[in-house]
Amino acid sequence: MTTGSREVRADSISFATAKVVQGSRAVPVEMPVEIVYGTIPYAVMMVTPEDIEDFVFGFSYTEGVTTSDRDIRSINVESHLKGLRALVDLVPERLSTHLARQRAMVGRTGCGVCGIEDINALPSASERVPQGPDIAIEAIHRAVSELGSHQPLNDITRAVHAAAWCERSGKVTLVREDVGRHNALDKLIGAALRQKLDPRSGFILITSRCSYEMIEKTAAFGVATLIAISAPTSLAIERSEALGITLYAIARADGATHFTGQMPDLVLEKCA
Repeated sequence: MTTGSREVRADSISFATAKVVQGSRAVPVEMPVEIVYGTIPYAVMMVTPEDIEDFVFGFSYTEGVTTSDRDIRSINVESHLKGLRALVDLVPERLSTHLARQRAMVGRTGCGVCGIEDINALPSASERVPQGPDIAIEAIHRAVSELGSHQPLNDITRAVHAAAWCERSGKVTLVREDVGRHNALDKLIGAALRQKLDPRSGFILITSRCSYEMIEKTAAFGVATLIAISAPTSLAIERSEALGITLYAIARADGATHFTGQMPDLVLEKCA
């Protein structure tokens, strides 16, 4: 059992026989983490309490609080009566910049922009992503096929999302899990930043739907190709086109749907 899951009482009920079988089940842990820059609280996010430092690095980067992994000198994660508190020590110049643009925000696992009161405060990448490598359909198939074996928390709970870094070949080399799809992606980006991964050397695969925020976070890190297991929203497609991201979604074992960006030469059949 990991810190990301907890065993609870769970009785199975059969509709066919109306019988109850007593037992237990592993469920994902969900708790608040308060992110504090300097001494000033910035956000409260509901997360799975694993890879918290990766999450803080990634969240800080995709929020625009930091521009490099070197902007964070240290992170002290401490227990709190109601959850966790992450005390983030920014380099002085970055802290000054952050305090000048500070905004209040309350996060939830279901939405990446909750708490924003001004529409102009929506996170939005300003530059197109540099063109990345062509990703073959064989690589997408390999990544989708491999991902399940890299999700230990989901194996025991069946209730968490994952975000994976995949090499150009489709080999899955880095995965982070969380109850929140945005959190899983932030954890992955944070881990990639700390490991000095080149965002142009591969692509990202996520187990969730592809919404606006997932595109923005991908663009913020500079990755040119995003693969999603579920469908994209209209705004995600619009932002993918604007930011130069190649987007595949509804990616399953038998195929994927291409929405924006580069696509390898294939036999093209148009709908009648």
